[in-house]
Amino acid sequence: MTKVKICGLMTPADVAAVNTTAADFAGFVFAPGRHQLSASTAQALRRLLDPRIQSVGVFVHETVAEILAIYRTGAISIAQLHGPADAAMIRTLQSAGLQVIQVFINQPLDPASPADYVMVDSGQGSGKTLTWTALPATAQPTILAGGLQPANVAAAITLARPDIVDVSTGVETDGHKDRQKIQAFVRTAKGVH
Repeated sequence: MTKVKICGLMTPADVAAVNTTAADFAGFVFAPGRHQLSASTAQALRRLLDPRIQSVGVFVHETVAEILAIYRTGAISIAQLHGPADAAMIRTLQSAGLQVIQVFINQPLDPASPADYVMVDSGQGSGKTLTWTALPATAQPTILAGGLQPANVAAAITLARPDIVDVSTGVETDGHKDRQKIQAFVRTAKGVH
């Protein structure tokens, strides 16, 4: 069964909506942008999140020290790295206890990546849809992001065969997370065999 990550949570209501589903991961964005959170806000939201749901911190150009400072608050257990992330950086984060998602934006996945997960994305929350083709075999689980929404996630899973699908703006209405869209997305994604 395909796992699901709901990204860009910002409020207790967002967390409450995710808690009504069988989502596997929830994302807190620390990079600049509309969904950006402070470490203290993420920590408070993590306390409200169902403990069975893993929390992911989304980073773009933050340093190892900045990422580890947020990890040590207990807000996240996985770091999602957009932007340059070399093997040494990934291993440093892993040695501190963090799992790492390495993101490849509009480029092929690197099967040699030491990350725990690899993600292919069309851009950081751009909402643009990728051309879905079967993802290459990698040693670690693959994540598909970019333009996913309840209406197209089944087709994306069928064509790309990811282990995990990731959505943010595709489950929003007027810039806010929509409980019904989140529930529909998770239900649809989990229903694809």
